[in-house]
Amino acid sequence: MIHKKMLLKRINFYIIASLISFFIMLPFFWMISTSFKDAKALLKIPIQWIPKEIYTGAYEKLFEVFPFGRAIFNSLFISFATTFIAVFSAATAAYVFSKIEFKGRNILFFVFLATMMIPGQVTMIPNYLVLRNLGLLNTYVGVMLPSFFNAFGTFLLRQNMLTIPKSFSEAAIIDGASHGKIFLKIILPLSKPAITTLSVITFMGSWNSYLWPLIVLTDKNKMTFPIGLSLLDGQYSNEYNLLMAGSLISIIPILIVYIFAQKYFMEGMNVGGLKG
Repeated sequence: MIHKKMLLKRINFYIIASLISFFIMLPFFWMISTSFKDAKALLKIPIQWIPKEIYTGAYEKLFEVFPFGRAIFNSLFISFATTFIAVFSAATAAYVFSKIEFKGRNILFFVFLATMMIPGQVTMIPNYLVLRNLGLLNTYVGVMLPSFFNAFGTFLLRQNMLTIPKSFSEAAIIDGASHGKIFLKIILPLSKPAITTLSVITFMGSWNSYLWPLIVLTDKNKMTFPIGLSLLDGQYSNEYNLLMAGSLISIIPILIVYIFAQKYFMEGMNVGGLKG
């Protein structure tokens, strides 16, 4: 009897989960379907979820109205470079705050965390003025520089590194290893889930960033993909297949990154909050 109740609960759970997943994925399926329809098929009722004729003209026109090929390259370059530098700097700071004892370490760490309370909109004008004085406006470096140091990333990795036993570091020090070697050879490999999680979050934030690149970049050939996509919301706002084609392309890199990183993603999120 108990076994039957457990079986019924499990069946009900999977049915409810499947229904929720279906409704969540419905807009995504609609986006794919719309991107492969021509103008006439968009207006047909009842809705054609599977187009009778596959129309790729929206994707061809997308790259004609704006240099989206260049924009995709710009976004990928900025996203990967920002992710690498931001994650490495966060990992370095996290190692210092978790494994190296020095006076005022905890106070300095809490002051560093306090910067998370400052809204990004407050720092945009000062950052812009600094970049202007440095001659970094309309450059990739100008877009990436404010994102190189991440208080949240440092917090996430520090919490993970605190769970790594000190005996590993102490044994390496006895063998004559330097802090740099301990960090690269021991701490980083053991922190792979948390680092992967932070990498995915940082990449998504950088890829989807719109306002800051819009402020810094003025050259069309240096603009990122979200900026180019926003320019369609005007002259081409009624061409839904064109908008859906651009939106679909915009989520592909995030899906690819998440698919490759999902093995460590949830594990990293869970480990990150175990110890304070």
